[in-house]
Amino acid sequence: MRFCAFASGSSGNCTYAGSESTHILIDVGISGKRIEEALNGTGLTGRDIRAILITHEHSDHICGLGVMSRKYGIPIYATEKTIEAIKRDRSVGKVDDGLFNVVSADNKFMIGDLSINPMKISHDAADPVGYRIFYGKKKVAVCTDLGKYDEYTVECLKGLDAVLLEANHDVKMLQTGPYPYPLKQRILSERGHLSNEASGQLLSRILHDDMKYVFLGHLSKENNIPELAYEAVRMEVTLSPVNDYRGDDFCINVAKRSEPSELIAI
Repeated sequence: MRFCAFASGSSGNCTYAGSESTHILIDVGISGKRIEEALNGTGLTGRDIRAILITHEHSDHICGLGVMSRKYGIPIYATEKTIEAIKRDRSVGKVDDGLFNVVSADNKFMIGDLSINPMKISHDAADPVGYRIFYGKKKVAVCTDLGKYDEYTVECLKGLDAVLLEANHDVKMLQTGPYPYPLKQRILSERGHLSNEASGQLLSRILHDDMKYVFLGHLSKENNIPELAYEAVRMEVTLSPVNDYRGDDFCINVAKRSEPSELIAI
């Protein structure tokens, strides 16, 4: 199984996952041109993509959806309310109704030889989900855009080989930064985004001996920096009372904002 964050950040998100015969994208919040270039870097083209999974309807997750779906006729998977919100978004343009497929949290479905299991997340969108992708015994997940986590979240993310996990902001940078007060409160709310510290605390709950890769994603351009996110998450893991791991025990990387991160094979 292969896994790569093509772009991850508040300005655009797109992730690739695939087996030898099945290739999918999770969110397409960057331009069609950038998606094509990233696919080419993995030896693929848009014609190879079997499905686009959408987590929610915010523009940094769907701005390339209209272009990719119209050009290649790629099936789109999202929750019913998310699909309704996408259809109301004029920036997406006209998309063939027949391309939309409704999914729901905790109801598995197959795309080729990949098993997809959506999970509920807490975010200020119509009906957002994260995605767990299984290929045989291999398991990866994309879990960003959540203002909080709970026991359900922890259980959903156990046993992973790799995860793209949100580390959106440094709380102090956000509180003292240029954002207007209502936006700061939205980001800090339970339907906003995970801070670096919260990300590290969640990661501490789901780490296990066979976790191979951790990507920290959806970093805010204005309220975070990669080095700070990495150190904060690493420190939370090292100091966590819930396990005996240290932050250096695992391969933790910060997913890049404007170019593909490392393509991993597990």
